[in-house]
Amino acid sequence: MIFQDRAAAGRTLADRLAALPDIGAGGRPLVLALPRGGVPVAAPVAGRLGAELDVVVVRKIGAPGRPEYGIGAIAEDGPPYFDHPALAALGLTERDLARTVERERAELDRRIRRYRGERPAPRAAGRTVIVVDDGLATGVTARAAVRWLRDQGPEQLILAVPVCAREARDALARSADLVVCVHAPGRFRAVGEWYLDFEQTSDAEVDQLLAH
Repeated sequence: MIFQDRAAAGRTLADRLAALPDIGAGGRPLVLALPRGGVPVAAPVAGRLGAELDVVVVRKIGAPGRPEYGIGAIAEDGPPYFDHPALAALGLTERDLARTVERERAELDRRIRRYRGERPAPRAAGRTVIVVDDGLATGVTARAAVRWLRDQGPEQLILAVPVCAREARDALARSADLVVCVHAPGRFRAVGEWYLDFEQTSDAEVDQLLAH
């Protein structure tokens, strides 16, 4: 299964979520996208479910010299989450990454101000909360978001993505109440392989979708 773009993937994901029983039984759901790529996926989901749309801002903590390899993440004002098996494999400790965490925390705060301004974070307590991204590779950023949201006491916490690595899906199933993944291929190298158009989402596009 190859998706045309993030919007098309979002429509397919929305169909899958709308078929779930009692998806809005606890009141208006809250759809939280991981910016930036998760926002154009989440917008059709929120529209289909009649849900509130917002973002949960997360920053990946990359390995030294390999910033694309996520070995941890931070979400909003929550503590860092680390993939300890990955740390052990690289011979690292959490203390070794203190400067990286500090740098990513500063960027996370900047992005919260950029996307939310003075608007407070949406209330998750007692609600059905659906966390949406454009895909799961290692799942480390999604896991940080889910753990941060879990502390707020949602009624139901769902992670929803169009495509995912099976290992990441199974790992997230221990943190979220439900993981919805439209396509979990046997061989998975990168999220972008499953999109015909995987151009980077701009801040302007995020602003437009959230405003709409």
